[in-house]
Amino acid sequence: MFTGIVEEVGKVVSVKAKGDGKVFSIKAKRVFEDLKVEDSIAVDGVCQTVFEIKGDVFDVFAMSETLKKTTLRDLKTGDIVNLERALTLSTRLGGHLVQGHIDGVGIVEGLKRQSNTYLLDIRIPPEFEKFVVLHGSIAVNGVSLTVARKRGSLITVSLIPYTLENTSLKILRRGSRLNIETDIVGKYLYQFFKKEASFRKFSE
Repeated sequence: MFTGIVEEVGKVVSVKAKGDGKVFSIKAKRVFEDLKVEDSIAVDGVCQTVFEIKGDVFDVFAMSETLKKTTLRDLKTGDIVNLERALTLSTRLGGHLVQGHIDGVGIVEGLKRQSNTYLLDIRIPPEFEKFVVLHGSIAVNGVSLTVARKRGSLITVSLIPYTLENTSLKILRRGSRLNIETDIVGKYLYQFFKKEASFRKFSE
């Protein structure tokens, strides 16, 4: 489990095919404070397991299913990625509860400055629209953000300059692909009420 508060931006130094998946070697600094083999770490919002550490570089393996559902399949040597270690019971929950299980990939439709913030327009997969609530939380490339506007499957999130400059979101362009994880609470509630409605219909 994560919070969506990015700790640092790492750099992909190697991408190697392994079976039907890929091994990513990522150079970082801050996350090495207590990083160990078998620890979970979010890479652009995707929960991965560290399987090797070599100096200031750690390796993760993304299986084929992960590559199909996330932007990790697009990563290449030299790319930057958002990094966050798994939260602990003593961690301040500055963002929101993020699993690192990506729902789908969104597409950037626009980024514009408004006063002291930036507005980022993202087209999300229509099937996940029902889990997005106005002023609710959403994780974009592992960054905890608030939904400022919602028009069908087109959502707008606001970014303060600090977030834009200190995450991989700073390299976004129109057409960029983003990992999207909708709020876990919304998904649980949707599932609960869906089953409740089915039960009532069956009982009548």
